[in-house]
Amino acid sequence: MTSSAELQIPGYAAGTWTIDTVHSHVGFVIKHMMVSKVRGRFTSFSGEIRLADDPFASSVSVSIDATSIDTGNSMRDDHIRSADFFHAEEHPTLTFTSTGVRQEDGEFYVDGDLTIRGTTRSVTLTLEAPEFGPGLEGGKKAGFSATTEINRTDFGVSYNGPIPGGGVALADKVQIVLDVEADLSNKE
Repeated sequence: MTSSAELQIPGYAAGTWTIDTVHSHVGFVIKHMMVSKVRGRFTSFSGEIRLADDPFASSVSVSIDATSIDTGNSMRDDHIRSADFFHAEEHPTLTFTSTGVRQEDGEFYVDGDLTIRGTTRSVTLTLEAPEFGPGLEGGKKAGFSATTEINRTDFGVSYNGPIPGGGVALADKVQIVLDVEADLSNKE
């Protein structure tokens, strides 16, 4: 494991970073009908990334509006909001709160608690090295990209339909894809 003293991230700036939702993507990919992949995203979310002087003491918290699901098909989106999937009427928010940041074998990881449909499970995000640069009006921008894979049934999202001739409509594995741009709100 790399120590924080050895870690060099060009442009790194400690402080509180607010997620720029206009320039960010929170999405997922799931296998459909055993032959193709369906992609979706959430259009309403918010969050903060707190970068500490020691990068491994940093944290992130994100809140996602479950009703903002967008797969490009309104009938499918309504079904995903229903009790068969997110049960958004009773569980309107999905959340992620980090519990640790680490680096192993050159890879960055963010461990944390993901809550979907009122069920919380520990997950690990694989994080690309963050990038930093100037903002348009003299501020600072940061970019973070991360992925993870979850089993949707671990969160109580177990609806599925059989396919005539064998198989099921949806895979249990869901890939989560995050591309986040953030603005430095206040410097530490």
